Order: sequence, then C-alpha cells, then structure tokens
Amino acid sequence: MLPARQFSALRLADVLTSSLDAVCARPNPLGLPAVRKAVVILADGLGVSSIRARAGHARFLSSRLNKSSIIDGVFPATTAAGIATLTTGVEPGQHGLVGYQVLDRAHDRVVNQLTGWDDGMQPATWQRSRTVFDRAGDENVPSFAIGPKRFIGSGFTQAVLRGAQYVPAEKVAERFAAARSILSENPSALIYLYVAELDVAAHAHGWESDRWLAQLESLDSELTRFASTLRSDEGLLLTADHGVIDVPSTRHVLFDTEPALVTGVRHIAGDPRCVQLYLDSQQAEAGSDSSAADTLADAWRTSQGDRAWVYTRAEAVAAGLYGRVAAEVLPRIGDVLIAARKSIAYYDSRPANQKARGMIGQHGSLTDEEVRVPLIRAGAFER
Repeated sequence: MLPARQFSALRLADVLTSSLDAVCARPNPLGLPAVRKAVVILADGLGVSSIRARAGHARFLSSRLNKSSIIDGVFPATTAAGIATLTTGVEPGQHGLVGYQVLDRAHDRVVNQLTGWDDGMQPATWQRSRTVFDRAGDENVPSFAIGPKRFIGSGFTQAVLRGAQYVPAEKVAERFAAARSILSENPSALIYLYVAELDVAAHAHGWESDRWLAQLESLDSELTRFASTLRSDEGLLLTADHGVIDVPSTRHVLFDTEPALVTGVRHIAGDPRCVQLYLDSQQAEAGSDSSAADTLADAWRTSQGDRAWVYTRAEAVAAGLYGRVAAEVLPRIGDVLIAARKSIAYYDSRPANQKARGMIGQHGSLTDEEVRVPLIRAGAFER
C-alpha cells in the first residue's frame, strides 16, 4: 500500500539557503526580507504535532504556528538525512545521506551515518554536496555552527557543517548566549544553532513524558528571551529535522520470526520505523527492477497489510521520496523499504545487541507526525 502524500512546496531544504539569500539581499523561496544577520535553530525531533499537543507549555512556539509555518522534512524522517538537507539545501538523493544506517556497498557493510565515520567513509566525499556554509564563504558572509562540544570534530559535523566555524556550548542557554555574542560582534553572519535535548529525551522517555515536556518548556523559555534581543536587521527561524511518535515495547514487530520477510536479505539497515533491506548483491543490481526485490516486497505487503508502506527501491525513487537521486547514491538505498504506517517499530531479534529496543520515541517513516516540522519566524523574519 503506497502513500499518496505529496511533499509540500515549503521544504526543509529551503530554510538555511533562504536565510543566506536574505543576508545577501536576494529573493528566496521563503520570501524572507533582507537582513544583515540570520539565525537558524534546528530543534532535533520537534514535530508540529507535538507542539500542538503541548501548546500550553510552549507559548512562544505555538503562538507562531500557523499554516504558513508548517513545512515538510525529508524521507526517511531521520536526523542524518534531515540535517544534511538543511545544511546543503538539496534532497537526500543528492547529498547521499539516505538514512540512519545504510549500505556501504563498496565495503559490503552497513554504516551508521551519524557515528560510523572512518577511513572507508570520508565526510568530504561521502556527503557529496557543498554546504550552505561553503556558499556563505563565497559571499564573504561569516558562518557559525553552535552545538555541544562532543560534536566538534565528529565525522557527521565534518560532513554537514563544513565551512562553518564550530562554537561549542553545552547547555541550551549557553548556545543562545553564544549566538547573541556572535550577532553583536559581527556586521553580518549566518548562524546555525543545534538543540539535541528534545530528541534525546524522546528516545529515552518518549515525547509524552515529563522529561520531554521539561525540555520543551526550557527551549520555549530561551526562545522567548532570545527573540526579545533581536534587532531590526536580525532574523530568526526555528525548524526541525523530524517529529517523533512513541512506540511501546508491546508494539515491536520482530520481523525475522517470519522467514519470508528475510529470505535473500544480506543486510538490514535504516531505522525501526523505516527499515531498509539489502538483498544478496548477485540478486539485485542497484537501480534496476529485480524479481527478487519484487518477491520480497510482496511478502511484506501480504504480511503487514496496512501496517506499513512497502516500496522497492525503484518504486521509492519513482515516487520521488528521496528527491532526485544521483547514480552514486542509488546503491545506498535499500532494495526494499518498509515504512511503518501504524504506531509500530520493526526489529530484527537475531543480533545479540538489542539495546535499540529500549527506545520509546521513534521516527523515520512518512506519517505527518514524523514528517511535518515547524518553521517558526522571529525578529526581522517574523510575519
């Protein structure tokens, strides 16, 4: 059962690019006015549905949430793909980060695109696109990325934030303080500020937990304070890479217990809500129709019915789920993709390490809760 959704005209890919255009006094997809300085905040895991559900605890955010402040993220609805799209301005099929875990076909292994960088997966080449920060340098606009110290030299940072000066700041309040200092000290600037805390709380405790709610209230409070300091030539946008739904352990589907669902599968990757299955390399050539992939997809459709959307790679590409897909990126996409439609998560129970099954907050699929993210405007960008 394939989804009929069409991604909206307002895209995550346009947020940072439009901000740079505004700093350069150029027309832009978001219609932002010309400014001297722009701040883009990425609140990891903050979906529109969660803001609406907790509106009384996030008055700054909810008061600015309207039809024009809702945009679509990317597929899969996962951090590696979403942040890379934000910071490059292109779709996953172009920048190449097409999931949380994907197949590195050259080395016949599954790689984690957040934490698995090594000599076989170089940030400068695996992520294929120039960043918006690189382009800001072409315009002599200084750019900055503000986030926790632990990310300062990571492979993912080198892949998606290259061109920006990384400014470490541990607490959310310290990150906003760093942004205010940068704004005050530079005649022009493009600033990216990363907030990880909501996503961390959601994975561990669920977005409906008190822990998550406390992080939402903290972010909303800091935003209120920071926005009040913005000057007439300073614009602010807040967005997210994906939303989150809570999946209890009673809703885990151990798909390996049904042999037909793993027949011919060599590698399993993706997220629990967006599984990517890779067939034995001799069974399916990347980018071509494959009877083995069709057979496996049919087995999943028969088994799961309306609990999931099931695609072959060819179907997913034809549906435009990854945007335009470069030939180099095509083999990274699974031969068969399973995107959870109901509040379930798919797991392979065979590996010894089952730590991931402790996660409550989940994301990756095509539901509105996971794909629709906010575009909150303040300062000179406020409407």
